[in-house]
Amino acid sequence: MRIIAIMNQKGGVGKTTSSVNIAAGLSRQGRRVCLLDLDSQGNSSAHLGVDLNARMSTIYQVFSGQKKLREVTQLVKKNLWLAPANIDLAAVEVELVDAQGREFILKRAIEAFTEELETEFDYVIMDCPPALNTVTINALTAATEMFIPVQPHYLSLQGLSRLLETTALIKRRLNRNLTITGIMLCLYETGTRLAADVTDDLLRFLDESDPASAWANARIFNSRIRRNIRLAEAPSFAQSIFEYAPDSAGAHDYANLVEEIIADEDRMSASKPLAA
Repeated sequence: MRIIAIMNQKGGVGKTTSSVNIAAGLSRQGRRVCLLDLDSQGNSSAHLGVDLNARMSTIYQVFSGQKKLREVTQLVKKNLWLAPANIDLAAVEVELVDAQGREFILKRAIEAFTEELETEFDYVIMDCPPALNTVTINALTAATEMFIPVQPHYLSLQGLSRLLETTALIKRRLNRNLTITGIMLCLYETGTRLAADVTDDLLRFLDESDPASAWANARIFNSRIRRNIRLAEAPSFAQSIFEYAPDSAGAHDYANLVEEIIADEDRMSASKPLAA
């Protein structure tokens, strides 16, 4: 099972759009996917048509110890489950300030959930909030991998350096299994000099990275997620891009990205040592 945190401390870079459409794309390829909405704005939940009312079961109740993860998770599409979020999740930062082991709540919840299932998920996708808070730290502590959506602007690169420092700290202190698999270029404007220059800078940075760093084996995904109005429209119809506009550039780009992610399955399987 791959547990993937989709994270960037900078907002507006395509984090939720990527979380939803990667999860939807994987489920359409027959993978069993659980999407965890970890943002108190509940954008992933709304994108998939979940009514964010005050009485619904949400991921907040997992953090507060009221419910198990399986009790707040619902099937929203074929092969796609969702643990929704609403504004209640914002209270976690205050409520858990003195809680012992608060960084491991989500990790333990995921482990307990998968132990209870007859068939394991292939993917757990976590849509993280655009901030370094208790919920984000929980996500990075639970994750095996991290995808970073980046808009190809120079200010985004400054935010990326801070995020990498944070990831290194989490890896060193809380989760030695955490690796950065790749960087997703979102809101990409094809043909512009700026996009090409920023991409070149990212490639150069990765090539020169310390082999011991959390991002030593990271790459930039070949699939560029182009700026596309259909991607912006899809949430208002409570649909993924594959349902809303299957022939659009956005659907094409995310389909290609999903193929890259699936291709990693074979590479990861090949790298595992054979049992004695």
